[in-house]
Amino acid sequence: MVSKKRYRDLPVNVIMSLAIIISMLTLAAGLTSISYFSNRNTLVTEVEKASVKFTTNLNTQIHQLTESVQSTVKILEFDSLTSMGDLKSRKSRLPTLARIMRLNHVLSAVYVGYSNGDFFLLRTLKNDHAKEVLDAPENAAFMLQSIEYDVNKNKTVSWEFYDSNLALVKTSVPNEYSYDPRRRPWFAKAKSQDDVVLTSPYVFFSTLEVGTTFAVQNKGNGTVVGVDASITDISDFIHNLRSSSYTNIALVDQEGFVVGSPSDTPLVKYDAEKPRLIRVDELNVPALERLSALKNTDNPLFKMNVGGENWYGSTQSIATDSDQQWRILYTVPQHELLAEINDHLVSELLLSGLIILLLVGVGAIVGHSVSKPLRLLSSEVGALTSFDFSRKISVKSFVREVNQLSTLTNHMVLAIKNFQSISNELSRDPDLEKMLDHVCQNLVTITASESGAVFLCDESQKQLLLASSAKLDAPTLVSCEHFDWDTVKSNLEKALKFDDQRTFLAPLIERNNTMLGVLVLRLPANSPVNVDTAFQRFIEEVSGVAAAAISARKQFEAQQELMDAIMKLLADTIDAKSSYTSGHCDRVPELAELLAQAAIDASEGEFSDFNMTAMQRREFRIAAWLHDCGKITSDEHIIDKATKLETIHNRIHEIRTRFEVLWRDADVEYYKGLAEGKDPAQLERARTKTQTDLQDNFSFIANANMGAERMAAEDIQRVREIGTQTWERHFNRFEGLSHEELALASNTSESLPVTEQLLSDKVEHLVSWGKNLPPVQKDDPKNIWGFDMELPKYALNKGELYNLCVERGTLTNEERFAINDHMVQTIKMLSALPFPDELKNVPNIAGNHHEKMDGTGYPRRLSQEQLSIPERIMAIADVFEALTAADRPYKTAKTLSESMRILAFMVKDHHLDKDLFKLFITSKAYLSYAEKHLKPEQIDAVSQTQLFTWAGIEEPQMQIS
Repeated sequence: MVSKKRYRDLPVNVIMSLAIIISMLTLAAGLTSISYFSNRNTLVTEVEKASVKFTTNLNTQIHQLTESVQSTVKILEFDSLTSMGDLKSRKSRLPTLARIMRLNHVLSAVYVGYSNGDFFLLRTLKNDHAKEVLDAPENAAFMLQSIEYDVNKNKTVSWEFYDSNLALVKTSVPNEYSYDPRRRPWFAKAKSQDDVVLTSPYVFFSTLEVGTTFAVQNKGNGTVVGVDASITDISDFIHNLRSSSYTNIALVDQEGFVVGSPSDTPLVKYDAEKPRLIRVDELNVPALERLSALKNTDNPLFKMNVGGENWYGSTQSIATDSDQQWRILYTVPQHELLAEINDHLVSELLLSGLIILLLVGVGAIVGHSVSKPLRLLSSEVGALTSFDFSRKISVKSFVREVNQLSTLTNHMVLAIKNFQSISNELSRDPDLEKMLDHVCQNLVTITASESGAVFLCDESQKQLLLASSAKLDAPTLVSCEHFDWDTVKSNLEKALKFDDQRTFLAPLIERNNTMLGVLVLRLPANSPVNVDTAFQRFIEEVSGVAAAAISARKQFEAQQELMDAIMKLLADTIDAKSSYTSGHCDRVPELAELLAQAAIDASEGEFSDFNMTAMQRREFRIAAWLHDCGKITSDEHIIDKATKLETIHNRIHEIRTRFEVLWRDADVEYYKGLAEGKDPAQLERARTKTQTDLQDNFSFIANANMGAERMAAEDIQRVREIGTQTWERHFNRFEGLSHEELALASNTSESLPVTEQLLSDKVEHLVSWGKNLPPVQKDDPKNIWGFDMELPKYALNKGELYNLCVERGTLTNEERFAINDHMVQTIKMLSALPFPDELKNVPNIAGNHHEKMDGTGYPRRLSQEQLSIPERIMAIADVFEALTAADRPYKTAKTLSESMRILAFMVKDHHLDKDLFKLFITSKAYLSYAEKHLKPEQIDAVSQTQLFTWAGIEEPQMQIS
């Protein structure tokens, strides 16, 4: 068998691409090499010229600057300031000196030293260092330092600080200021010469800055005028002239000290806290150190190797009219110098590569002008198998059929995506109006309609309501007497006034064939969609899904309304149970929602991040309605107990009857004594005293029964003494009693008549817990709700003495527990209800409003950290409503200021939340509630400042704009 040699075939576009790549690589390599070496030689030449130009320019600038400063000094030599003899006259020259320094930014101070030791200096405060050393105010722009000697040679030193307008802002007297201008180098040097002198760099006395001084002597009066130029100013001047960041420059004097440099290295160094200039080697630039060691002062640009690295450098001397010999050192590293060329080389290579890639791409496009779009379209369609319908399919081609296929495929994907969106909205969005808006918009997009709308039926009003509109010009109401499809369609067509065939109507019918509404779609004039049987069937199927969702939403909203109504009904039932607490369960939710809204609206402070969703608001509102639902199990006569002896009725009437018996016994004794022949006067006195005592004692007992005032120990003792009085009972007290009452008695046999005390605590007055022991103690295994309450020994104690001796109010400990137990019952009842997740916090919000911030409340002893903001809001709302309520039998309604004062002290005692109370005041929520629910005579003035003081809260500061 003869085997045929197989050649590896390559596509034409690959061969063309390889040829282009090889040709371009060869061309690019040649051109890049020529460009690199040519640019390198040119750049070195240009840098040499630039260095000479820079140093020459810097030399010229510094020389001009020096001449400018010298001219300034020479002008000041003959200024009248040199002959003025007191500080007041010298200050008249301050504007002139300030103007001189503004015109020459290098100057940091202008001053005059007098032969008698007087000194007058104006310093500009341009940097923070000088202000810090001199303790200058922030807005100070100038500082005046003066030394003045009087005729007795007493020295006066003063420092004055001025702003930019020469307005005085501060005056100070320095401590131990021993400055004498006559001892300074500039003074001595100027005295020794006839012309302007330039000192070597030295430390300025006041600011501890290092600089140099230009000075000249007034030959007429021996006064010396001087100006200071700080090293920082010279360095800034050099920095402004430097052309690039990698250029290293230093201005040095004849001793090698650095007078100026744009380097970040500080030019001043402290030796034993004494400042000095650094040397060149301390700049940490070896190339500059190498240049400073050259003997020749002027050196053109040359190449040198320092530490294995190539550098270019040059030096040039600065011409001055003094004995100071300064030089400019200029260096630049070779790699930085050639960095631009290297970057240019890289750019050329990248450009060549891009051109190669571009040409290869052109070849590929030409070779695949037909196949590539098809492969892309195939790839996009294949991606749909992963159910990702979010991507847009847009493939462009020279072939018309490919473009059409791409457009149709993209429309199909968009339709699927919109169906997904419709499905998502139908299943998740609880807002019917919002859901209809999304569904309507998506249907318009799917069908390529220009507009659309959804109408819902309102049978009670016999009309169609516009529920959603997507760019459709339609009326909001359409009258409709009957809701069969023919009538609805006819009425809608008339109302819409569309006389063409582009408007399509589809009924929204739920499962029981009840019409819910109508879907309206209006197709564009050039729409490719035909309103045929297939399109109609498609729209009816979609509208059927929408109808099912609308029906479900309506049922959901109806269930929510029913649930809210049941909750409200329960709250109203609790209020209706007692005429005295009527309205409490209505008013507390309203007040709580006012305070919650204030917390939501807070843009700053502790509640700036607090917010509530619509579901959380509903949860809060339901909890507020049901916050006292446990009272449905509480005995009404205990909740409304107005007197101490009140049970089902007020037992003061029984006590009064016993006093009546004793009154008549006194009459009986009186007449019995007369019959026995005793002294009538003595008998009358005895009867009168007994009956007077009875009247007084009953009044005392009746007053104690009211519980209006706190009972002192002597009052309790008197009650017990009155109770020891006896009376005779002739009727069996066990006759006519219920089985429950008989069960409480220990012994039902007695021998009549019986002598009894006027007031007594009997065994049958004690009601034990029995099997009804509530699981409220912390260690009770049946306590699954976290209660932590003290349980009284008995469920109830009806003892007459026991009740009358209650120190405060009308309630015994047992009755107070019975009232507090309503919170236990609230939590137990609500916890037993199968609330959905969005309402799971209702039991806690409703049941924790008697907790205190310090953890001493009931029924769980929760602290502030364990209570949510809605729970703490409920606590304030419940207390404030109770204080201001005017329908309680056991107390009078308090005024607004009294109620707020009590709240403030409860905050101080850590019973109520401090931040919420502060918000309650500042938001005026209390006033909004008061204006609606309090009587006019209850609403009085409230002092915010006083409330904050009582509560121990810092009053917020007013914002001044």
